[in-house]
Amino acid sequence: MGVDRRTALKGMAAAGAALLVTGREDQAREKHTAPDDAVGMLYDATLCIGCKTCVVACKQANDMPPDRSGIKDPLYDAPTDLNGKTRNIIKLAKIDDKTSYMKAQCMHCIDPGCVGACMIGAYQKREHGIVTWDGTRCIGCRYCEVACPYLVPKFQWDKAIPKMVKCEMCNHRIAEGKIPACCEVCPRHAVIYGKYTDLVAEANKRLQDTPDRYFPKVFGLNDGGGTQVLYLSKAGIDFQALGLPDLGERPVPELAQEVQHGIYQGFIAPAVLYVILGGVIWRNKKSAGHGEEVKP
Repeated sequence: MGVDRRTALKGMAAAGAALLVTGREDQAREKHTAPDDAVGMLYDATLCIGCKTCVVACKQANDMPPDRSGIKDPLYDAPTDLNGKTRNIIKLAKIDDKTSYMKAQCMHCIDPGCVGACMIGAYQKREHGIVTWDGTRCIGCRYCEVACPYLVPKFQWDKAIPKMVKCEMCNHRIAEGKIPACCEVCPRHAVIYGKYTDLVAEANKRLQDTPDRYFPKVFGLNDGGGTQVLYLSKAGIDFQALGLPDLGERPVPELAQEVQHGIYQGFIAPAVLYVILGGVIWRNKKSAGHGEEVKP
């Protein structure tokens, strides 16, 4: 005796429910830490004068084209934000009567959202914990743009063969024994490069030695699971005023996995749905082949 579609659907739905109930509990993600050879940057907003020398040096070191979106004069490179032509930008922040400059770039997260979101490994933390992008793997889905809480990765909309653009800490220069271009040229040493643990110690020392100068926190020590780019802000100007998000201490991939698994239970539910839809399609085709009317 044949099985009608309604009975088949009930059976498959019951099987799916059983999978959801009996499926093993999700394993907690292992806490990520900076690798032993991790490097990074420390940006001190109290020292930055907004000269944008770092922006120019970044363009030159990474062979990036000029961005004239911020000015009509074609002789100038005047980016207003990170984009497909700009990996590093200086912005002006203001809170009440206080102002501060802010250097925006990739944070090189210890547990990066972009790496967690990339389905085929185009984004990876590689040597020294630097987050890099591999164009030979990228399919242009741009999930990295959505996953990054700092809005860093940018898509080249104006290119026939586009790339994802982000700071890679001048990893090609580091491989040659040099330092990132922005850190090399800063006249005030507002951004410095070094071993991650040394930068953490330096940031804490500055807070301890001159507490009246700074907002009482080092951004990046624990924010969003930690970042290898650290920030110090002026007294009276918190990091949200600089444009950095309030993330708490949990990494973005951990939160994303919790939501995903809460909804899909490890993608079992979508798999069951596909089985059900496949059964419906097969039943419909079979009925159509015999000239039968397909009823819901």
